Amino acid sequence: MAPATNGGPISYLSGPMAREIHIDSVDGVPRPIIAIGNDYTDGHSIKPHHHRRGQLISSASGVIVLSTAGGSWVMPPQRGMWIPPATEHHVRMVGAVSVRSLYIEPHVIPDLPSHCQVVEISPFMRGLITEALSLPIEYDLEGRAGALMQLIHYEMQQLPVLPLSLRYPAHGPLSALCRRFVQEPNIHETIDRWADALTMSRRSFTRLFRRETGMSFVAWRQQACLLCAMPRLAAGEAVTTIAIDLGYENPAAFTLMFRRAFGSPPLAYLGLRGR
Repeated sequence: MAPATNGGPISYLSGPMAREIHIDSVDGVPRPIIAIGNDYTDGHSIKPHHHRRGQLISSASGVIVLSTAGGSWVMPPQRGMWIPPATEHHVRMVGAVSVRSLYIEPHVIPDLPSHCQVVEISPFMRGLITEALSLPIEYDLEGRAGALMQLIHYEMQQLPVLPLSLRYPAHGPLSALCRRFVQEPNIHETIDRWADALTMSRRSFTRLFRRETGMSFVAWRQQACLLCAMPRLAAGEAVTTIAIDLGYENPAAFTLMFRRAFGSPPLAYLGLRGR
């Protein structure tokens, strides 16, 4: 809802700060990029939906977990997530999240990915997004506003991709096993057990798994465990508890694996402790 003054609404088309509005209400505004801010409480869930425009989301706090039919993505604080146009997705918030969204007209920015990605957001890009949120939805295409959006246009084409995705197979029985695994991840799950469940030889299974996910079973298993840990860490669960639940012998083993995968220990990576 737009705020009101003197009994009448302030138009977010010509006034500043487009906050707490839905993209559908302004989707037809003839602007290549629309910036909107929305605040969500811990545990808030947005049911499966899609947008006509592509969407780049970012937040300074909390963790966002996004799921589609083809995989899941975890976005820690200070990072971003690209969602292509018309991609149906479900979103879950862990912690209070102040979402900053850029909605981009399809085909306006060339060579944007056709699949979801978690991306690095530089301080410069973060500043551009903050400035974009201060503009009216129907900003002037000329002058400072237009130049600012043009800068965003260029920066969108060079956002570094982060390894925070988990691809699900299209193969039905294997996909079911993968989805079951992320409900109860365990680092000691074995290839032989999965191959037996699918009545396949070990060799046939490993070939199928790599073809369907682009990763080896061992790499996918580790990625699944680490990504499943992030929302729990953000919710305040102890590293020790999570490590043991995932099957690691001790917290140090979990922390070492996390650092090798992402370059920082868990709490530092999520901005919960100084690096």
